[in-house]
Amino acid sequence: MLRRAVVEGLGTAALVAVVVGSGIQATELTRDAGTQLLADSLATVFGLGVLIALLGPVSGAHFNPAVTLAAWFTGRRTRADDAPVLRAVAAYVPAQLAGAIVGAVLADAMFGKPLVHFSTHDRSAGHLWLGEVVATAGLIWLIFGLARAGRAHLAPLLVASYIGAAYWFTSSTSFANPAVTIGRAFTDTFAGIAPTSVLPFLAAQLTGAAAGLGLVVLCFGRPAGASEDEVTVPHGGQQPAAPARSTEEGALA
Repeated sequence: MLRRAVVEGLGTAALVAVVVGSGIQATELTRDAGTQLLADSLATVFGLGVLIALLGPVSGAHFNPAVTLAAWFTGRRTRADDAPVLRAVAAYVPAQLAGAIVGAVLADAMFGKPLVHFSTHDRSAGHLWLGEVVATAGLIWLIFGLARAGRAHLAPLLVASYIGAAYWFTSSTSFANPAVTIGRAFTDTFAGIAPTSVLPFLAAQLTGAAAGLGLVVLCFGRPAGASEDEVTVPHGGQQPAAPARSTEEGALA
């Protein structure tokens, strides 16, 4: 569990470094906002796909407290003893939050920015919160839908592709991740979010996660087995198409 938690922290740090670092690079290369967003989204797609493929077999590659909490919620409803899942939540979520902050600081350091400079990018608006609800609901729907359909081995490609698309079709540019949201508050750059905007985004993301689980039940029914099978990428050397008996493993973004 310790190794898996460390991997979750490292993976989340790398993800935030990709998001923030590519945003800084884009703003230094062009003043066109559309080009900046395109560069940031492409880097995130490639980086996220690589991270899920690399680290999924170890921890499940959640990199996202919303995914971890959704996995716990589905597991506690189908297991008589949810202690293993609770242990994963207690280990994963702090690691994800710490990793996200480290990733933002690392990105700033690579580009010679102040190491800790809270963002002034205000993102407080109802349409942005709705965008976060939609983005997170779609992410949870995809991750747990893939698990329910026995397609978890496609997660590196499909989860990364979804996040790339959601950059463009949601008004919020799809944070869809409480840890990433908190981490991005620590950088006053293109990808930043003002600390005063963080709590509404977190509330929207948790609401979206609940809606996403509702979509999974609507589309696939309630799980009949002992657990919510593979959540994103199976770990522990299991074959991709075989059901993984773990609720706490999953992925991303």
